[in-house]
Amino acid sequence: MRQTPLLPRGDAREAALFFVVSALCFLAALSALIAQGTYTAAAAWSAQVEGELSVIVQTPDRALAEDLADGIQQLNGVIEVNLLSDEEVEALLQPSLGSGVLAGSLALPLLIAVQADVLVGDPSPEITALMASMSIEGEVNAHSGYTAYVREALRLLRFVAMAAVTLLAATAIAVIAFATKAALLARRDIVDVLHLSGADDVYIAQLFEKRFWVLAVQAGIGGAVAALAASAAIVFFFAETDGIAAQLLPQPDLNRWNIAILLATPIVAGIVARSAARVTVISSLKEMM
Repeated sequence: MRQTPLLPRGDAREAALFFVVSALCFLAALSALIAQGTYTAAAAWSAQVEGELSVIVQTPDRALAEDLADGIQQLNGVIEVNLLSDEEVEALLQPSLGSGVLAGSLALPLLIAVQADVLVGDPSPEITALMASMSIEGEVNAHSGYTAYVREALRLLRFVAMAAVTLLAATAIAVIAFATKAALLARRDIVDVLHLSGADDVYIAQLFEKRFWVLAVQAGIGGAVAALAASAAIVFFFAETDGIAAQLLPQPDLNRWNIAILLATPIVAGIVARSAARVTVISSLKEMM
């Protein structure tokens, strides 16, 4: 004779629960993947910008600016020096001022792009001293100052992602607890028989734990796969984006952190579901006794 389990798989309510848990896992994994991908892209962008400097030469003497560029190249830690042409300077200003606005209307400063080794140090003080010794008016801007805004945004992003994952986990606990309580009440007569047969609360709780553990792991796998597909779709949708925005978009790279997020999603979902079911069953049985 075939035995009927305490929690039959054909329960129509289980499909709805599976969908809800899958959706929660999807949102949690997607939040973590986007946060991690954006953090990785922004960190790479920041590392590139850290060693970049711009030297603005107000003295309208290109030959003198070339001598300055040669002097900067000799400084310790300087990797590359490039004195930009007027056309290159106009191209840099065009997104802000528009096309054709600068042609003959403004006296453009001379701009020297410097790439330095961040491990050696910031050469800004030495460049400033060199300009003073050559009686050149201008200023030195280290691009590393701009990365402070990126780091602040990344801290906020991490906080939002952690808050979202925590909220979704709390929602999953509440959903599992509610479903466990409903299943327990629906089979109260079977629970009473088990008690009369000598089964203790821990044994009965284990029956619910196992069932919700399997359901949550399966739902977590589905949610993780959907999150991976969604994050890839977001990345490829913005694949044609140019400029800094493109550099800060999450990258389609299955690094160890992204793999860890995807693998952890069903495991964490199963642990959360199992713990919630156990606590709910034991506390409910004590109330029913």
